[in-house]
Amino acid sequence: MAQIQKKQTGAKGGKRSASKTGIHLDMTPMVDLAFLLLTFFMLTTTFAKPQTMEINMPANQGVDTPIAGKNAMTVILGEKNRIYYYFGFPGDEPEVVETDFSATGIRQVLLSDRVKANRNMVVLMKAMETSRYKNLVDALDELKITDTRKFALVKLTDEDRKLVAGINR
Repeated sequence: MAQIQKKQTGAKGGKRSASKTGIHLDMTPMVDLAFLLLTFFMLTTTFAKPQTMEINMPANQGVDTPIAGKNAMTVILGEKNRIYYYFGFPGDEPEVVETDFSATGIRQVLLSDRVKANRNMVVLMKAMETSRYKNLVDALDELKITDTRKFALVKLTDEDRKLVAGINR
């Protein structure tokens, strides 16, 4: 609340004294209101929305779906942010290529004619035990960016480990 206080000064030499008015503002209600508004907006604002990626998984019927070798591309997530890929199956002794997560890396491979022209192409994602979870999320993001519809998360086999070990020599 505001209060007006009048102060009178003493008269000098018989002159009439002038009165001075001082104003005192109590800022407590305004500060209370500011803090109430601040807490209201802090509690009602969403700071960061969770980011999710929807993955539709088929019903587990206990039967593996066979894939032809010409329709298979395997992506292996290795340690230290390394990523390897090959076309076909390990028994066919494919050429394993190392790439990265940049726009000129795995994204270009997924956008290549060899992958996009084949409507039946299935990307098999395999992660080593030493790979990071972030790498799997990044690889799934690349599949989403390149609009790859058919992909599967598959366990890494000993044959895959041997192929990757052969390229790291």
